[in-house]
Amino acid sequence: MSENDPNQDQDTSAGLSLEEMAAQIDQEVPAGEKTASDLEAVFDVPVRVSVVLGKAKMPVASLLKMDIGTVIELDRQVGEAIDIYVNERLVARGEIVLVEERLGVTMTEIIKAS
Repeated sequence: MSENDPNQDQDTSAGLSLEEMAAQIDQEVPAGEKTASDLEAVFDVPVRVSVVLGKAKMPVASLLKMDIGTVIELDRQVGEAIDIYVNERLVARGEIVLVEERLGVTMTEIIKAS
């Protein structure tokens, strides 16, 4: 399995495809209620996923003085969870991991919609 394939629809933890998971959910939901398979039409809609390590505020004058090697202090502590956004909406928090010489994110908390 390729970690970097955005079209990959396998859930690595359970080994099931999205379609198989939707079928399982359909079997557990009482008749007349919405199910995961009702969303099948949007499975291929692209979304923008952003992972935010932290933020910083500074005056334009400080920004213009930056050069190679300048350190920008972020609003996060080492080891603090990072934010995961989908289409500019906070959906989860996680930790940075190394996956075969590339950075990745492990989700540690799902943010419920309010």
